[in-house]
Amino acid sequence: MSHIDLHLHLLPGVDDGPPDEAASLVHAARLAREGVHEATVTPHVGHPDYPLDVATIAERTRALQAAIEVDGIELLLHPGGEIHPLGATALAPGDLDLIAHGPRGARWVLFEVPFAGIDAEWLAACRHIRESGFSLLIAHPERAAGFLTGGHELLRPELGAGALLQVNVCSLLGRHGPEAQEGAARLVRDGDAYVLASDGHGSPHRAHTLAAGTAAAREAGVLPLRVEQLTRANPRFLLRDGIPREPHPRERVPRRSSRVAAKATAFNRR
Repeated sequence: MSHIDLHLHLLPGVDDGPPDEAASLVHAARLAREGVHEATVTPHVGHPDYPLDVATIAERTRALQAAIEVDGIELLLHPGGEIHPLGATALAPGDLDLIAHGPRGARWVLFEVPFAGIDAEWLAACRHIRESGFSLLIAHPERAAGFLTGGHELLRPELGAGALLQVNVCSLLGRHGPEAQEGAARLVRDGDAYVLASDGHGSPHRAHTLAAGTAAAREAGVLPLRVEQLTRANPRFLLRDGIPREPHPRERVPRRSSRVAAKATAFNRR
């Protein structure tokens, strides 16, 4: 099975991912060997510890893609970013567009949930992004403190506004503790998650790829077809068709097929 990873720190020397191009190429080769042949590179954007000009991401991605092709690695990259909550409201629509995916009218960005938990400031940042004209793929909500004891419910307004959820492979593997692992398992098993991604960093302690998530998801009780949707069909749909900006009816979000899931199903049958 070929996988598409929508959360990956692969650009060299920009954050806590690979320190240089050589390390990026090592991880890129690992990705291809394990069946990941397409990915969005998502360096930290707006992170206080990793200042990065979003205008440079596309060129950095092109440079790494060229090196990947020279090495004969079968991996296609798309420029993107993982938006940090503290820097989200400082991003103008033009900045967001540089790291967004999908067609006009359905553009979306990856926005992370902080470890400390979902709060009013984070929800305000979500509104800023939506009011700037972009939908949200919410990264690793299961890692937020208190997710199992009310945090999930705090997401309901955003899900009602059309946001979708991305779960981390490393959470399913138990590398962020039992609470995050249980939260991740519930999201993928119950149908709340739309995408499974690696959040891989190419470093020794975070060298896993999206492929590791397939077995972990099955161990959590997810059927093989659902795993394929989480790691290939749904990511492909988001890159091609995006996330519609109009709100989803509350009763259809986020599990039983939303408009996005329904369109994805039709697309997969082509």
